[in-house]
Amino acid sequence: MSPFFTRLLIILPLMFFAFSAPARAEHAPAEKAEEAAPPPSKKTVSWESELDAYYSNVGLYLSLTDEPIPDVGERDEFLVYKDLLFSSYIPRFLVLEAAVFPMPNLGVFINSNMEGLYSGGEITDSLNLVKAVTAGFEEPYAVSLFLGNVVSFTRQNEPWRSGNFGYMGYLVSYGDYHIKDNRLIEDDWLEFEWKIKGDRKFSTHDLHWSFRVGGKVHSNPDIKDVVYVSVRRGRLDFEESESILKNSGFEYKFDMDSETLKPIRHILTVDRRWPLKGRHVGFTIAAGFIWESEDRYSGDLQYPPERENFQFIIRPNIIF
Repeated sequence: MSPFFTRLLIILPLMFFAFSAPARAEHAPAEKAEEAAPPPSKKTVSWESELDAYYSNVGLYLSLTDEPIPDVGERDEFLVYKDLLFSSYIPRFLVLEAAVFPMPNLGVFINSNMEGLYSGGEITDSLNLVKAVTAGFEEPYAVSLFLGNVVSFTRQNEPWRSGNFGYMGYLVSYGDYHIKDNRLIEDDWLEFEWKIKGDRKFSTHDLHWSFRVGGKVHSNPDIKDVVYVSVRRGRLDFEESESILKNSGFEYKFDMDSETLKPIRHILTVDRRWPLKGRHVGFTIAAGFIWESEDRYSGDLQYPPERENFQFIIRPNIIF
């Protein structure tokens, strides 16, 4: 068995256990529900998990003090930024996370095992349907360590929803494979970043935002080391489902050569979201593009001269 699949077999059972734990708690007797699944604001150690077609993860949250994760209720997000920024010089929380990227892994599987399906999706030089749905993620899985401050978002008389957090601090991530054109390449990579991230999930709306600045280094000499800046924001509104402004999002990432600061890659997506009332579920389609410089890779990985620099992205997804 290859090292890649060995690592997946280690990570996936852990994630399955974490994802199934909330479900087991939901079937507990009503009088024990609060005791079985208290919000993280009552605990100094907690497991949290998120399930998504593109980014699924399980995280262990550890308080470095005797205080649990503070609850900021429905406080305005910019005030949350301010509080986190002024307190970020003293990290109070550590988060250990394991993440798997299902759709990028599916793209690798199709390209490796279903060549006819993959080549049949080639519409133009810049649009392969399989690649369009799975592109944008450079690794099949990752493990990371976050050190900084965390707050939880709650609303009175509403049950706690997993992943309802705001973060500010430093993140170190590691993996041993790189994805290029839906193919796995052996590469021990290490990523460092400073980030602000928030996921606010209430009965009336979901709001997600992220700002990151960082760098990524590769052991494979044919992959360029980069520094980057990334911003993402999206909203799903269950009360104003017809509003495009309140049911849309965008993401932009700009990678630069770590030595020359020349542009290496641009990724831009915009999305439209459709909420399903009464179920707290939404459907979304994101569309955009990846522009990648011919200098991104060298040696055996270098692109041919006739290769198209643009690749279109289409990402259907379900928001829980």
